[in-house]
Parts: sequence; C-alpha cells; structure tokens
Amino acid sequence: MKKKAVKPSPNELNAIVNRAVSEIIPYKDFVNRLNNGDHLRLKMGFDPSAPDLHLGHVVGLRKLRQLQNLGHTVVVIVGDWTARIGDPSGRSATRPMLTSSEVANNAETYMSQFFKVVDEKNTEIRYQSEWFEGFGLEEILRLSAQFTVNQFLHREDFSQRYASENPIGIVELLYPLLQAYDSVAVNADVEFGGTDQRFNLLVGRDLQEKNKQKPQNVFLVPILPGTDGVRRMGKSLGNYIALEDKPNDMYGKLMSIPDVIVPLYYDLLTDFTQRDIDEIRDEFEKKSPRLLELKKALALKLTSEFHGQVEGRKAEESFESVIQQGGEPEDILEIGISPLTPGVIQFESSLFTLDLPKIAADAGIINSRSEGMRLLKQGAILIDGNRATDAINKVSQDSKIRFGRLKWIRIVASK
Repeated sequence: MKKKAVKPSPNELNAIVNRAVSEIIPYKDFVNRLNNGDHLRLKMGFDPSAPDLHLGHVVGLRKLRQLQNLGHTVVVIVGDWTARIGDPSGRSATRPMLTSSEVANNAETYMSQFFKVVDEKNTEIRYQSEWFEGFGLEEILRLSAQFTVNQFLHREDFSQRYASENPIGIVELLYPLLQAYDSVAVNADVEFGGTDQRFNLLVGRDLQEKNKQKPQNVFLVPILPGTDGVRRMGKSLGNYIALEDKPNDMYGKLMSIPDVIVPLYYDLLTDFTQRDIDEIRDEFEKKSPRLLELKKALALKLTSEFHGQVEGRKAEESFESVIQQGGEPEDILEIGISPLTPGVIQFESSLFTLDLPKIAADAGIINSRSEGMRLLKQGAILIDGNRATDAINKVSQDSKIRFGRLKWIRIVASK
C-alpha cells in the first residue's frame, strides 16, 4: 500500500504555499498533491563547499520541516561530487574546484547543523557518489546529449559572462546536469532551492520527464539578505550569521542588521502570524519607539532557537551590558603570543609591537587582515578604549582590544 501523508488544514496550506515562497512550479499540481494526501519526497541539495550553514539556508529548511510535520520525507543530497566543481549560479567567474578530502571534511560538520531545523528521523541522507561513483564517459555523454549549450546560455549568469567574454568552463556546464540527475536518482517529487537555483531545478524536471518519471515540482524560496541589508547572505561576502556562531555573536549580528530588513527576517525565519508580521512592518514604517524592542525580540528568539533559552537570555544581557551600557564582556578571548607568532614585530616582557589586523585574522576574530584594515579606517579598533590609527601598535600585557562593536581580545605572553 502506498504511503500517505496528512492532508493540510486550510491554515497549514496557506502557511506552506504563501509564507516564505517565491514561486511554485506548477502551483496547482503541488497543491493538489498536498490536498490528496500524497506522500512526497522533498529534495534539497547542499554543496558542502563550506562547513557552515547560515540563516539564509534556514528559510528553505523551515519549509521542509513544515512539510515533514505532515508526514512527508526529506531527501537531503550531499553534493560531494558537484562541490568539486562549484555551483556557478549567480557568479561572474569560475570557482576553484575542491578536493574530495576538503568536501568530506566540510560535509561532516554540515549535517549536524542541518538537523537543528529538520527532523532527522524523517530524513534520508544521500551522497551523490552513490550514483556518480560508477559514472563513466558513456554515461556523461548520454546525459549531456539531452541538452544544448544554447539552452544553458539562457541562464542569466552564463549569458552575462558570455556577453562580457568572461570564461565559462566546460565543467561548469555539467553542474546543472549533475544536479538534475540527482532528482532522477532519488525519484524526487519536489525540489527546494533559492530563486537563483531556478534554472537548475527546472533542468531536473526536464531530465525526470526524459527518464519516464513524473516531473518534480519546483519550490523556490526567497533569498535572505545578509547583515548589510543589501546583498544575499553568504560567507564569502562576510555578511552571514552562521548557525554555529556563539550566542553572543549571533545575537549581536542580528542586532546589527538594518531596520529596513527586520520585518523580512520575522517573515522568513519565524512562525509569527501574517497579522503579526504586518503589524511589525507597520511599526518599522512609522519609525515607532518600539523598534529596538522588536529588534531585540527577534534576536532573542532566533538565538534561543539555536542555542537554547538560557544562552539566549545570557546573550541579551551581554548585549545590554557591553553595547548599550558601554561595559566589557566577561568572556574576552585571550590571544597568547610569542616572538615567533606571525604579526609580532617586537616582543618584550610586557610590551609588544603588533600588527593587530594580522593577529586578529589569524585568531579567527575577523575574516581577513583586509577586513581589519577596513575596521581601522572606520576607527573601529580600540586598544584599552583608545582608537587605533595604524595597523602596527604597541600593546601591553593584558591589553583589551575591540574590533568593531562585538569582537574583543586580550593579549597575553605565551608561557
């Protein structure tokens, strides 16, 4: 007997197809399948080119969880093959290929983050290597023969690169084909992705039909803007909020987002009712005195969701003490240095000459030395409360150094 799912109530159906949705293809077919109680295999693929999932990924994961609650099965594809190519979607240049060991290391950390949102018990984990390991030249040629270069040049990023005479690698043209074949391999009923994945997901529909399968529905979710409020959230852009961020960092980053995108974060990342969202949006449009209160409520809710209520409250208290009242955090990271530490220019018993952006970048406090230089130009590096004006500074033992509003370190001599 074919497995069935629970039919959604009108309110559940409305939340599924109208909240955090950009496009469903074809819409009526998807709704009919839900209302018929058809059990659906919900495919979402991840390219583990980096180990961190961020809130931008959570938009789609929350949609998967909604459908899991009705009895549908999530099929997560770990793109251990396509990650070696790198998804060119939305990019103006070829991405470097990853080694198999790099992909494997990243995939390990990523699954535990995935299950912070999605129910592990109702999820299949599939690796592309299950079906691509045995792929030979004959299979690649047969797969490639089903599409044309002309079709792929209709994809926006490829067409832009072609028009501007930027190179497009042959291997990049294979990426949509390999991702599409995943849908055939797992017999996907619905595939989820961001709006930048539209072309790839539609190729999956075409390939399933060519292989005598029912074409998958395509479910596109909005792309979450990053902490800058403009560009899509992404690690390479330095504007992301990782699920593995420490509670204080997650809370602080959420408080740093521009007011204009706070209602969107409520809409895409919480279960607040549409009426609540509309009221919140109205408050921000009117510049209500409650804006700080609403922003803190969002930061607390999301930090607590990923770290627990106790850690969420601690993060809120730390923010109030350090940022709002100008205090110092209790858990300042100690950075031990020696004469051999990169970035140490001169080392004495209790006075050091340091390249602070280099020290901070190597410690992982900031993403790169260039980010440190940008903070320096903005006057956002303070040594014991005094603004630094140069990258090279004399620093005493136990000096407290702040980078931006949230990052602190204490310099100590290594023993």
